[in-house]
Amino acid sequence: MDAPLDELLAEFNVDVSTLEAGPGFTGGAYVRSDGGILFVRPAGRPEAEWEMMARAMLGRALRVPLPDLPDLYELTEL
Repeated sequence: MDAPLDELLAEFNVDVSTLEAGPGFTGGAYVRSDGGILFVRPAGRPEAEWEMMARAMLGRALRVPLPDLPDLYELTEL
């Protein structure tokens, strides 16, 4: 999980779509039936925030234990 984010996303077949969203949305993920993953990246958010959220979402999708996110952030599974 320490590899550059673009390499991780390519390795695990993650597509990224950018979406205009409100300030409370920091990203979303959908695991497809074929095992591929779609991440939704909010437009205009800081790069460091996206990096953190993308890694957290990938870790959750792959069931890899990762450190907790900072208090301002939360991952919710539906």
